[in-house]
Amino acid sequence: MREEVEKVLEKIRPALQADGGDVELVDVEGGVVKLRLTGACGGCPMATLTLKNGIEAALKQEIPSIERVESV
Repeated sequence: MREEVEKVLEKIRPALQADGGDVELVDVEGGVVKLRLTGACGGCPMATLTLKNGIEAALKQEIPSIERVESV
């Protein structure tokens, strides 16, 4: 599943990088994906919204077995 998650993140990365940030895949445990927002995204007040409404939604759409995304 890790490879599938990386493929979806590659589609999302350009939008994050355009704002000076990025996302790093830390781990996949069962249906839980652990990510770290880096760069400008790491300290952004909208990071939680980006993580839940953007990244988590995209991952769940592409990989239905994902239950949730956590920031670490």
